[in-house]
Amino acid sequence: MTDTDIHRSIDAIWRNESAKIIAVLTRIVRDVGLAEDLAQDALLIALERWPQSGVPDKPGAWLMTTAKRRAIDLLRRNKLRDRKYEEIGYELNTQEEPDLDSALDDPAWDDLLRLIFMTCHPMLSAEARAALTLRLLGGLTTEEIAKAYLIPEPTVAARITRAKKMFSEQRVPFEVPPKEELAARLSSVLQVIYLMFNEGYSASSGDNWLRPVLCEEALRLGRILSEIIPNEPEVLGLVALMQFQAARFKARVNQAGEPILLMDQNRSLWDDALIRSGLAMLDRAEQLGGGERGSYSFQAAIAACHARARMASETDWVRIAELYRELYQLTPSPIIELNRAVAISMAYGPEVGLPIVDSLLTEPALKNYHLLPSVRGDFLMKMGRRSEARLEFERAASLAGNTREQELLLRRAAECSEGTRPSS
Repeated sequence: MTDTDIHRSIDAIWRNESAKIIAVLTRIVRDVGLAEDLAQDALLIALERWPQSGVPDKPGAWLMTTAKRRAIDLLRRNKLRDRKYEEIGYELNTQEEPDLDSALDDPAWDDLLRLIFMTCHPMLSAEARAALTLRLLGGLTTEEIAKAYLIPEPTVAARITRAKKMFSEQRVPFEVPPKEELAARLSSVLQVIYLMFNEGYSASSGDNWLRPVLCEEALRLGRILSEIIPNEPEVLGLVALMQFQAARFKARVNQAGEPILLMDQNRSLWDDALIRSGLAMLDRAEQLGGGERGSYSFQAAIAACHARARMASETDWVRIAELYRELYQLTPSPIIELNRAVAISMAYGPEVGLPIVDSLLTEPALKNYHLLPSVRGDFLMKMGRRSEARLEFERAASLAGNTREQELLLRRAAECSEGTRPSS
C-alpha cells in the first residue's frame, strides 16, 4: 500500500471514528475544544506512524486509545488527579499492550449522544450549529465545510471558534438534556440534520444543484442518531425521509449537472435498497407512534408515495394532497400549503390548484420565495395561459439563488414563448 493509499484510508477512518473519539474525550476533559485538539493529536500521530507500521487491524480503537493517553498526559501535567483520572490512568498504564477491544466497547454511544446535543444546542445560531456539527461529528475540515456551504473559510472558522468559546463561558454541561427539555432539544438536533440535508439536496446558491457531502453527512448522522435512540418515531421518520430523497440522486440531474424535475426522472435509476430501507423505517416509526405522525414522519409518508410509484403516472396524488392537509393541521406553514396546491393540481387539475396558490400571493413569508411564482407559472402554462406563465417563470428565476435553477426557470420561460412542452 502506497503512502497515498494509507493517507486516504486514514482520512476515511477519521471520518468514521472522530466523532466518538471527541465525544469520549469531552467527557474526560470537560472541554469540547480541548477534546478536539487532543483527537487531532492522535490523528497526527497516526499520520506519522501508519505509513511506516501499516494501518492497525482495529484503527478506530488505536486512535481512541492514543487519544485517551494524550488526555491522561494532559491531566497528569495539570495535576488533575481526580478519581476519574486515576481510574482511566490505571486501566491504560498497567497494560503492556492496550486492550483495543475494550477501547471500542467504552460507552462511546452515550458520549456521542451528549456531543450531538451539545453541537446542536439551541443557544447557537443555526449556522454555527451546522458548522460545529460538521466539524465535530462529521470530521470535515473548515475548508471542506466552507466549500460545502459556499462561504469564506474564515467565516466558518469564526463560527466554530465562537461556539466553543460560548460553551466554555456558559459552562454548558456535557449531558443528555433533562426529561423536561429533551423534546425541544431533540427537535433542535433533528432540525440541524434536516436543514443540512436539504441544503445538499437542493442547493440554495452556487453553480451546482446538488452538494452530496452535506446529504451524505446528514444521512450518516441521522442513522447514528437512530441507533442511539432507536425508539423515537421522529428520528426514524427523518431518516426514512432522507433515504427516500437520497434514492433519487442519480436521476435528479443530467450529465451536464442540470436539474431534472421529479415527474421527468428516470425512475429505474432510483436506488431500490434505499427505498426499501426507508419504507421499513417509516413503518417502524408509525408503529412506535401508535398511528400518530410527527412532521418528519408526515414528510416521509409523502415521499414514500413517490417512492412506491414506479412510473410518474402511478403517483397517488390524492393521498399526497390529503397528507399535506394533515401536515398543515399539525404545523401550519404557507410552504406546506403551496405543496398541497401542487398535489391538488396533479390530482384534480391546475384550475383547482391555482386559487390556493393565488391566496398565498400576499403571504409575507413567501414574498421572495422563488417556488411560488414557479408553481404559479407551471399551473398557468398547463392551462394555456402562456404569456402569464412566462412572466411568472422569469420572476422565479430572478428570485432563485442557484445558477442551475435559474437556468431551468429561464428555459421554461422561453418554452412558454415557443409553445413547446418543457423538457426538464
